[in-house]
Formats: sequence, structure tokens, C-alpha cells
Amino acid sequence: MLILLPPSEGKTPPDAGTPVDLSTLSFPSLTQARQDVAAALAHVSGQEDALAQLGVGASLTHEVIRNTRLAHEPAAPAHSIYTGVLYDALGYKTLTAAQKRKADESIIVISGLWGAVGFADSIPAYRLSMSVGLPGLGKLASHWKPLLAAAVSPHAEGHLLVDCRSSSYAAAWVPDPARTVAVNVFTERDGVRKVVSHFAKHTRGELARHLLTRRGKAPESPAQLAKAAGEKWTVELVPGTARKAHALNIILAD
Repeated sequence: MLILLPPSEGKTPPDAGTPVDLSTLSFPSLTQARQDVAAALAHVSGQEDALAQLGVGASLTHEVIRNTRLAHEPAAPAHSIYTGVLYDALGYKTLTAAQKRKADESIIVISGLWGAVGFADSIPAYRLSMSVGLPGLGKLASHWKPLLAAAVSPHAEGHLLVDCRSSSYAAAWVPDPARTVAVNVFTERDGVRKVVSHFAKHTRGELARHLLTRRGKAPESPAQLAKAAGEKWTVELVPGTARKAHALNIILAD
């Protein structure tokens, strides 16, 4: 089982540490692409209209400035850099040592800057969304799509993929639909369902934690995943097609 996560919008920079060493990151075939994106990001982040190009507000100016010096910024494991609703619900710090090893081995974060990183990979804090377009590279989801297909797909072969990514990050890599289950979250009142955003992030984080901490073997099929999630929530499994992944719908009471 592999769990696919989006990065958090906000990042927590480490107080100290050595800078990122791209050669140590998972999926080393992406090294040159990571250098290209980092260089384009640094260039954009140093321009007068950087905030507009990156789609962020003035309150994030310090994070955009940090983008210009990422090669010299302290780095730390991805599980400590990424923070926010989903990652708080996952609660890496409160996992046991064995559960942390399982998380490090099974979680892949799809990133606008790095393409894909393992949970234990050491990276600096940065500000870049997958929906951004960079000069010379274009929209990042389109830029990364063939690169991630070549780098990550072989690693994922034979694994059940629990896809907790948001739409822009899901567009950057489309794995084998037969082995992929997209996680959706709804609220339901009086038989009427609504798609939720904030609670979706939280619930996806809770699902990741549940899969890492529950007893027994990790799910190996969509049906086994639905059974495992059903231990905690009301769920339904929508079978996929030759071109569309399965869907695990988690239904929350409104």
C-alpha cells in the first residue's frame, strides 16, 4: 500500500539543519527536473510581480523571498515541513517508531517543486503550488506529468494506491486506475450529500493515520481498503473503469 498526499500550502521551516541534497531524495531520476523548477522558481520569486505570478498575497512575501535561496536554507524531513489540517490529523509525531517507519515507507507527497518526495526526505520550506505556471516550464502539473509517470510508476507497480491528493496534484501523475482508489469526503443530511473541503483534508489525514496504526495487514485491494475505512466511517466503494480510478466515498454526518 502506498498513500499519495498533496503538500500543505503552508510549510514549517526548520530552525537549523543542512541544506537540501537533491541526490538523497527519493526518485533520483527527477534530480535535473527539480533543479530546473527550483531555478525557475528562484527567478520568478525575485521579480517585482512575484506575488502575482505565484498567486499569493502580501502576507506571504517572506516565504516568496525564501524561494530565492532554497539551496542554502535548512532542510528537514518532509513530515515535519508539511503542516496544516491534513498533516495535523495524520499526527506523525504521535505515531510509534514502527508506525513512523511504515509512514516513511508508504507515503509519497506529490509536489510542485520536487515532483514527488518520500515522507522522510529532507527538504526546505518553500512556497509553490502545482497550479502555478513558471517561465520556460509552463503549468507545473503538465510539466511534471510525463516525468512522474516515468519515475514513480515503476515504484508503484503492484501496490494499492490510496489517493488523498487534491485535483491539481492528482493531475500531475495519473497512476494505474485498476490499483488506485481516490478518496472523497461528503457530508450528508436528510439524504442530501455535499462535497466538503476543510473536513475533507482532515478526514483524509485521519484515514492515513488509521491505515498506518490499525492492526493487521495493510489493504491490498480496493475492497480491503473500503473494509478498513469502514472500521471508522460510513463508506461506499465506487468501482473504477479502464480509465478511471476506484472511488472511496467517506460519508460524514452533517
